[in-house]
Amino acid sequence: MPTIEPIVPTVRPRVRTMKPRARIAAIGAAFALAAATPVAAYAALDDPPAAATSGGAVDRGKPYVETRLFFGTERPDGGPPVTEKQFLAFVDRQITPRFPAGLTIHDGRGQWRDQNGTIERERSYEVILLYPTSEAPTQDPRIERIRTAYERQYAQESVARADAPARVDF
Repeated sequence: MPTIEPIVPTVRPRVRTMKPRARIAAIGAAFALAAATPVAAYAALDDPPAAATSGGAVDRGKPYVETRLFFGTERPDGGPPVTEKQFLAFVDRQITPRFPAGLTIHDGRGQWRDQNGTIERERSYEVILLYPTSEAPTQDPRIERIRTAYERQYAQESVARADAPARVDF
C-alpha cells in the first residue's frame, strides 16, 4: 500500500504592498530627490565640484555672474511699440558704455501679467551680461541704471532681471 503524505498547508507571510498610486508617488519622489541632489553640490561655484578636482573632469572657467535682462516692447500707455532700431540705439547709448567687454542680445516673444492683471504678449529682447563675481558690487548699480533708463524712456512697468552664478572661460 502506498504511503500517503499528509497535506500541510503552506503559510506565507502576508506582505503589504503599496497601492499603484502610492508606488508611483514614491518612485516620483525618489527620482526628484535624486535629480535635485547634484544641484546642491554645484551651488557654491567658488568651490569646484568634487569631480572637477578628482581628475574626472576639467575645472574650467572662473566664477562669474550671468545677468539676464528682459526688455518688453509694448507700451502700457498705448503708444507705438519700441522698434528694433530704437532698442539697438538704446543698447548703444545705455548698455555698451557700461559693459564694453561684450554682451549678447536675443530676440524673443514673451508674456507677463501687468499691474492690472492683464496677460500681455509682446516682442521682447533678452540681454545677457557676464562679469566676474568680484565685480558684482560695482556692476549692480550700472545694471539698475540701465533698467531705470529703459523703463522711463519707453514707459515700461518694469525690466525683468535674473542673476545666476556661472563658470566662464573665454
